Amino acid sequence: MVDSRQIVVSRSGQLTTADSLPTDDCRLPTMIDTHCHLASDAYDRDRGAVLERAWEARVQHIVVIGESPPAAAAALELVDTDPRLSATAGVHPHDAKDWAPESADWLARCLADPRVVAAGEMGLDYHYDHSPRAAQHAAFRAQLAIAAATARPVIIHAREADDDVAAILRSDARTPVVLHSFSSGPVLLRSGLDLGHYLSFSGMVTFRNWALDDAIRAVPLERLLIETDGPYLAPVPHRGKRNEPAFMKHTAERIAAIRGMVPAELIAATTANAKRLFGLQSDD
Repeated sequence: MVDSRQIVVSRSGQLTTADSLPTDDCRLPTMIDTHCHLASDAYDRDRGAVLERAWEARVQHIVVIGESPPAAAAALELVDTDPRLSATAGVHPHDAKDWAPESADWLARCLADPRVVAAGEMGLDYHYDHSPRAAQHAAFRAQLAIAAATARPVIIHAREADDDVAAILRSDARTPVVLHSFSSGPVLLRSGLDLGHYLSFSGMVTFRNWALDDAIRAVPLERLLIETDGPYLAPVPHRGKRNEPAFMKHTAERIAAIRGMVPAELIAATTANAKRLFGLQSDD
């Protein structure tokens, strides 16, 4: 008897089991890691090897997150070394207390740079409250306005602040948004879906305590993205290790199983979504 949890339905309507699906990396479409802190010092000792493993694992492009002015500068240095990398620029809620008038000028200049494909990550974090909440709100709203003025998508960090993030997004819906490493509740999920935004999922979907399969199923396929959030949140079977783009296949396979899809179909769709959102050239 076949365990029903292993059954996958392809969009062609054919039933198959997970064990019968192609799993060789060379038979999967290429993937895009839409959120990796590749400039982090966690990769300093072997960044070149990390990238080689990524390319070998069918990752075709990596969006390097610049969540502060120093991180954005480091991300841009990396982008100059390989055309398969793009950068973002923004101010994380942890650093929102440092937002100043000159920050707006800096961000506008960054977003005018063709190497920078998105603003962020930005948002609200009430778990750590490293910056006062009023400062977080001010920096978040200012960055949304700059992103809209420069026609750049926005990458959102939301932690224990769902209601306020949802309210801000509803008040300013001029630019596409990615709710990155989504693990929020129904309020933010519904706001994101209603506004036509993108939801990105990380290695958390493979964790034993993951309880948001319904959120994964609720996202329209054309608004779904995958990411590592490396060096954090390594998926099973690498949980507890430093995360890296080469591990993203495990996240994609888990999301495909939850949605009842063949992994290749899920990967092809999320890659197309990332290219469309970030304006990436095809590397196939």
